[in-house]
Amino acid sequence: MKLKKQVTVCGAAIFCVAVFSLYLMLDRVQHDPTRHQSGGNFPRSQISVLQNRIEQLEQLLEENHEIISHIKDSVLELTAHAEGQPALPQHPLNGSWVLPAESRPSFLSVSPQDCQFALGGKGQSPDLQMLAVYSLLPFDNQDGGVWKQGFDITYEPNEWDTEPLQVFVVPHSHNDPGWIKTFDKYYYDQTQHILNSMLLKMQEDPRRRFIWSEISFFSKWWDNISAQKRAAVRRLVGNGQLEMVTGGWVMPDEANSHYFAMIDQLIEGHQWLEKNIGVTPRSGWAVDPFGYSSTMPYLLKRSNLTAMLIQRVHYSIKKHFAATQNLEFMWRQTWDPDSSTDILCHMMPFYSYDVPHTCGPDPKICCQFDFKRLPGGRINCPWKVPPRAITDANVAERAQLLLDQYRKKSKLYRSKVLLVPLGDDFRYDKPQEWDAQFLNYQRIFDFLNSRPDLHVQAQFGTLSDYFDALYKKVGIVPGMRPPGFPVLTGDFFSYADREDHYWTGYFTSRPFYKSLDRVLESHLRGAEILYSLALAHARRAGADGRYPLSDYALLTNARRNLGLFQHHDAIAGTAKEAVAVDYGVRLLHSLTNLKRVIINAAHYLVLGDKDTYHHNPAAPFLGMDETRSSQDSLPEKTVIKLDTSPRFLVVFNPLEQERLSVVPVLVDTPHVRVLSEEGQPLPSQLSAVWNSATDVVPDVYQVSVLVRLPALGLRVLQLHKSLDGHAAPRASTRLYLHGRDAPVRKPEAVPLHIFPAAADDFCLENQHLQACFLGRTGLLQVTTSGHALCLLADPGP
Repeated sequence: MKLKKQVTVCGAAIFCVAVFSLYLMLDRVQHDPTRHQSGGNFPRSQISVLQNRIEQLEQLLEENHEIISHIKDSVLELTAHAEGQPALPQHPLNGSWVLPAESRPSFLSVSPQDCQFALGGKGQSPDLQMLAVYSLLPFDNQDGGVWKQGFDITYEPNEWDTEPLQVFVVPHSHNDPGWIKTFDKYYYDQTQHILNSMLLKMQEDPRRRFIWSEISFFSKWWDNISAQKRAAVRRLVGNGQLEMVTGGWVMPDEANSHYFAMIDQLIEGHQWLEKNIGVTPRSGWAVDPFGYSSTMPYLLKRSNLTAMLIQRVHYSIKKHFAATQNLEFMWRQTWDPDSSTDILCHMMPFYSYDVPHTCGPDPKICCQFDFKRLPGGRINCPWKVPPRAITDANVAERAQLLLDQYRKKSKLYRSKVLLVPLGDDFRYDKPQEWDAQFLNYQRIFDFLNSRPDLHVQAQFGTLSDYFDALYKKVGIVPGMRPPGFPVLTGDFFSYADREDHYWTGYFTSRPFYKSLDRVLESHLRGAEILYSLALAHARRAGADGRYPLSDYALLTNARRNLGLFQHHDAIAGTAKEAVAVDYGVRLLHSLTNLKRVIINAAHYLVLGDKDTYHHNPAAPFLGMDETRSSQDSLPEKTVIKLDTSPRFLVVFNPLEQERLSVVPVLVDTPHVRVLSEEGQPLPSQLSAVWNSATDVVPDVYQVSVLVRLPALGLRVLQLHKSLDGHAAPRASTRLYLHGRDAPVRKPEAVPLHIFPAAADDFCLENQHLQACFLGRTGLLQVTTSGHALCLLADPGP
C-alpha cells in the first residue's frame, strides 16, 4: 500500500513538472522573434495562443495517463511477487522435482553510475589516493646515507626560536599474544613481570608515562592481582600516567582477518576496559601488523577514537611521505561523501618501532639512548657505539646530540609537536630497565627544559598526550582536520621493510587454521543468536532457572579465543609451529563449546511444551552433524542411522532473511524419504559418497534436501527409513553416480543412472547457468551465464 501511494505521488509530480515545462516552452516559442518572422504557422492572437496551449496540455495529459497506467501495472506485479511466498518446487507425475521458473532474471545488470554514488557528494576529493601514489613511485631503493631508506635531513638552528619544539617520549612494550612462545608462556615468562614493574615504577614519579594495547594479556594479569593493585591501576589511568591504546583484545592482523572478528575482538577489549577500569580508548596504536587495511581506521573512528598511529608501511611510501611532509593525514574511506569517516593518522617514518629507529634518522645515534643496552647487559648496539649513563658531566653533550635527532625528525612533519616512541618487543620486563630508561631520560629532559636558548620542551607522554598537544597547537577540537593536513584514501598493502623483502607470504600461509578461524566465526554468530533467542523465551516463560545460563561463559571464552587468533602472528601464520598448535587447540575447544551452546538453545526452542525442557550435559538431546577429532583434523560428517522410527533433523538459518537451501546429510541406507515437520514430502536427492576419485564409501549415502528456512529460525525435518517399493518415487530419491574406469558397487534396491566414462565432452545447465566439462578428465571447461563467458584452460591429460 505504501508503495502504491509513493508511485501515485511520484506520477503526479512528474505530471506537474511536465505541464510546467511545456508551459515554459510554449511561452518561449511565443516570444521567439524568429517564429514571428517565419510566417503564419503560429497564431498571433491571444485566443489562438490559448487554444493552442490547451491542445498541447490535453495531448500531454493523455501521454501522462498512459505512463501512470504502465507504472501502476508494474507496481501491482511487484506487489504480487512481494506478498506471495515463492513457490516450493513442483512435483510432477514423473516423480522428479522441478523448481518454478523465476518471474524475473536472477542476474541483473548494474549501471556503472550505481557504483560511483560518492562522486556527487559534497566532501572534497582526497589529496592522496594510494593507487595513484603507488603508480608514481619508482621503488628504486636508493641509499639515503645514515637513514638508509630515506635522505639527509638539514635544518636551520633558529627555526624554533618563535615556536619551541614540543617533544613527547612515549614508553611502550609490544607484547605479542603468541609468536616465538605461546600466549601463556609469554605471560608467565615476561608479560606479568612487565605489568608488575609498571605498577610499582609508575607510582615512583608522577611524570612517568606508559601505554598498553593488548587487553588479552592485561585481563589475565588483572585476574591475578589484588584489589589494592587494581585500585592503583585505576588511579594511574585516571591521572593520565597509563593509557590503554586501541583497546582491542589483540593488535590484529589487517590482511587475513574478517571484519566480523576484527569488530568482535575490539568490542571484547572495550567492554572489558569499561567494566573493569571504566575507561574508553581514545587513540589507536598499531606498530606491528604487516601492512594496513582501510577497514581498521573506519572501525576505530566508529568506536569514537579520534587518532591513530601506524608503523609497518613500505619504505618507499614512507620516504615519499616524509619528503612531502604527508606522514600525518586524515584517513578517509574511498566511498565517504562527507568526510564523516576521517580519522587523524600518524605514520612513523623509519625502519622499525624499536629505540634505534624512533628518536631520529640515525640509528647509530638513537641506539646510544636505549639505556637497556648499557654495557654489561644482554643486548648491545650493532653500530658498536654503546649508550652511556647520563651524568652531570656529560648531560650537555648527550642532550645536544639527542636534540639534533629530534629536530631532524620533526622536519618530516608539519607541526612543532614531535612523537618519539621508546620501547620494543617485551620491553620493561625487569625493574632495572625501568630505572635505566626513566632516570636517564629524565636527566636529559631536565637539562633541555632548563635551557630556554634551546627552544625545546621535552617530557614523557602517552599517545593521547601527543595528539592532544598537536590539536592544541593548531587550535582545533580533537578529531577535526588540522589545517593544511592532507586527506588520504586507500590502504598500505603490500608491505616491504627493506630491499625486496615483501611480507606477502602470510596472506596464504597455514590455510587450514585460516579456514578454522572462519568456521569458528560462523558458529559463534549462530550460537550468540540462538542463545539470545532461547534465553528470551525462557525468561518470558519464567523458566530461566532451568536454562543453562553458564553457556554465556562459553560464548565469552569463544569470543576471546577467536579474538586472540586475530593477532598478527596467529591468523597470519607467522608463529612457531608449537604456537600454531596452541592456537588450534584453543579454536577447537571453543568450537566444541559453541556446539554445546547451539544444541542447548535449539533443544529449548523446538520444544512445543517448554516445561518439559531438561538440561543434561552428559546426554544432550541433539547432536551436531559434524565432528573434529583433533585441532589439525578435517571435519567428519555424522552418519545418521535410520530404523523404523523417524529421525529428526533440526536446521538453523542464522541469516536475517529467508533462504531456500539444499541441506546435505549422510545416512546409512538408500531407503530414505524426507518429510517436513507436518509430514509433507520434501524434494531430495540421494548421492554416493566417494573415498577417492573411483571408490565409493560403502553403506553411506548423502541425502540432499531442498528446504525453505525461516529467517533467524529453525526448521525440523523427518528422516524415515522406508522398505516398501514406493519409497523412492514418493520421496523423489535418485542415486547419481559418475562411472570411471574402476567398478562401482551398485545398491540393488536403488534406481541408478550411470554416466559411463567417455571422451566426449558434456554439459549441465539450468535457466541461469551452463557448465561444460571435459569428458576424459571431468574438469570444468567453460561456463556461461547470460551474456558472460568464462573459459578455463585445458590442463591436458
